[in-house]
Amino acid sequence: MAFEGLSTKLQNIFKKLGNKGKLTEKEVKEALREVRLALLEADVNYTVVKKFVNQVTERAVGSEVLESLTPAQQVIKIVNEELTKLMGGTAARLDYGSRKPSVFLLSGLQGAGKTTMAGKLAVYLKKHQSKDTLLVACDVYRPAAVKQLQIVGEKAGVPVFERGQSDPVETAKLAVEYAERNFIDVVIIDTAGRLHIDEAMMDEIAAIKEVTDPSEILLVVDAMTGQDAVNVAKSFHDKLGLTGVILTKLDGDTRGGAALSVKEVTGQPIKFSGTGEKLTDIAIFHPDRMASRILGMGDMLSLIEKAEQAFDEKKANELAQKLRKDEFTLDDFLDQFQQVKNMGSLEDLVGMIPGLNASKLKGAQVDTKAIGRTEAIIRSMTPAERNKPDLLNASRKRRIAKGSGTSVQEVNRLLNQFEQTRQMMKQFTGGKFRKGKKPRKGFFGF
Repeated sequence: MAFEGLSTKLQNIFKKLGNKGKLTEKEVKEALREVRLALLEADVNYTVVKKFVNQVTERAVGSEVLESLTPAQQVIKIVNEELTKLMGGTAARLDYGSRKPSVFLLSGLQGAGKTTMAGKLAVYLKKHQSKDTLLVACDVYRPAAVKQLQIVGEKAGVPVFERGQSDPVETAKLAVEYAERNFIDVVIIDTAGRLHIDEAMMDEIAAIKEVTDPSEILLVVDAMTGQDAVNVAKSFHDKLGLTGVILTKLDGDTRGGAALSVKEVTGQPIKFSGTGEKLTDIAIFHPDRMASRILGMGDMLSLIEKAEQAFDEKKANELAQKLRKDEFTLDDFLDQFQQVKNMGSLEDLVGMIPGLNASKLKGAQVDTKAIGRTEAIIRSMTPAERNKPDLLNASRKRRIAKGSGTSVQEVNRLLNQFEQTRQMMKQFTGGKFRKGKKPRKGFFGF
């Protein structure tokens, strides 16, 4: 996760404070000097760091903290509130404007991930806002850029408007006219990556803005950009008048300073973050949740939302019915495994749980090979065996092991896991569902 190094350093600083009991003004200021260094090492802009630390210091050396029974907790509370404020305070919504179609113009440097993000945004709008979208290919300079957007559009199930290497300004204008005629809700324009010092390219994107009148002008920023993110954001904002920022690669092992700098510099909110490589890996940016994660307080709301998105409600209701009748089968067991896999990396999930250190699971992933072996074993069973595992005697197990390319020991291990899971789920549901009680979804009630 981004901010991993910063998170560890801040948690260590506050742990030392907590061990001291009552705090003096000198101790608080020394701790905040360490906070300042940690932020600078995380690539947060110097001016932003200076302002942030001054605001925290002003609050933290007052009677609110020094006379508190739990001064360390009060300092953490203040830092949490100021971090949240620094990143925008509250989650920002998309502005669809008064005209139809709404036009979203994506801008940014080369390699920031605009094309993939265009597809992710289209998928998000389709899934969560029920919006019909049109992707527009206005990157006529990068080799195969138009083809890449077409591939992304095909995967996303979204049409792509393109005119090859034709004038991108005219292409954008015609795309909006096409969307009007076909009653499309949102037009997402994927522009060419450009250096913020390239005046001709900046003039071109300004011309695209002029002919399309976008309700959102979104700067796509790679979280690994570091200090230069501030210069990039300022240049694009001065030229285009940004309405928001999208951060990509926040799932990577990055310093993440861009997320703590761009809002302060542009005055515009971070609206989305890219959290992985799949087209569904996009999330609304919640400043309060990100601040909590940075300080090791977890993010249970995002964890719950991930679970709700990963687990199919219809399947959950069907599973509840089966649990009522004690009919949980190996097919159901496999389905639960596959839905857990969809939730992403263990490191990311652990980082959302308060008090757990995600760095100890650095690089940990759901074991897809283990899930593959589980699937192979279950698929090697007959329908009758999957429904009634009690039928599996020694000779059947040998046949299944041979058919799945595994061992009898692995088959037995799977059957033991299945039985433990079945018993656990019965406990979570109390063996029976009380009348009118809403069924729980998936593992551990997700």
